[in-house]
Amino acid sequence: MERSLYSERTRVRKAIVSNAKLPYSKMKAEDFMAKLSVTARGQVTFRKKVMQHLGVKPGGKIELDLLPDGRGVIRAARPGGKIQDFFGLLAGKTKKVATIEEINDAAARG
Repeated sequence: MERSLYSERTRVRKAIVSNAKLPYSKMKAEDFMAKLSVTARGQVTFRKKVMQHLGVKPGGKIELDLLPDGRGVIRAARPGGKIQDFFGLLAGKTKKVATIEEINDAAARG
C-alpha cells in the first residue's frame, strides 16, 4: 500500500514529537503550574518559586503581554535605557590608565 506525501509527513511529525526529550517533561504539574488569588483591589502576589523561575528579585519588575485569546505571558522585565546612559559608568573607578598597546596586548592574550 502506497502512502501519500501528506500522511508520511504527519507520521514523521508525530514520531518527532513523541520522541522529544524536554527538560521539563519529568516535572509534575504543581512544579510549573501556579494558581494565584486576586485581591479585591485586583492585585496578585506571585509565589517565591515563580519569582525565582523568572529570575526576579524583590523590587524587580515583570512584563505582562496580553494575548488576543485571553491569555497572558509574563517574563522578567529587561532593564531599559539608552547606550548613552552606559557611557562613563566606570569613569573614576581606577587610577590606572591603559595605553592602546596595553589594551591590544590584553585583548590578544584573551
